[in-house]
Amino acid sequence: MKALQTLLDESAARHSHLCPRQVLGVRMGLYAGELLGLDLPQADKRLLVIVETDGCTVDGLAAATGCSVGRRTMRIEDYGKVAASFVDSQTGRALRLIPLPDSRREAAAYAPEANGDWQAQLLGYQHIPAEALFTVQTIELTTPVEKIISRPGAKAICEACREEINNERERILEGRVLCRACAGQAYYSTCERTLEHYLVT
Repeated sequence: MKALQTLLDESAARHSHLCPRQVLGVRMGLYAGELLGLDLPQADKRLLVIVETDGCTVDGLAAATGCSVGRRTMRIEDYGKVAASFVDSQTGRALRLIPLPDSRREAAAYAPEANGDWQAQLLGYQHIPAEALFTVQTIELTTPVEKIISRPGAKAICEACREEINNERERILEGRVLCRACAGQAYYSTCERTLEHYLVT
């Protein structure tokens, strides 16, 4: 495994600076790798990380694990929580890690030289033992990991909007192949404004 400082430097480079939640992300990823017996950051696609927030934590997790959205080894399920699940796609073992409720206060004890709470977290999170920083839960995914990862080249066409659907994300409703949006699970709704309305002249 790479050294903590090297991974923090990589995370800071992605993020343009280093902050406490990046440190949490790096530490979380390293601890999960240790618990699952995986050599991280990974060069293959064995580990899947499901992150429960976006932002700083993701950059730390990406640096520590080698997982990314673009490689389809990281997914964001935005629950607004600094938490992540780590799934070994070969064994099926899955762990969810969450910072302990008192981790902010505990971090200060590991950074007596810190100037203020933010710096105490930034420094303290780097030194506090992982078992004193995170709660670890053994979990089972509600969707099998094979279904989440899908198959290379899996494609379908929505029978309503005619848009292509990748990675077996289609829905079957009343015998029709539909994308999630046409099946009533859209995150958007269309409006009557034309594209020209948004163009700056």
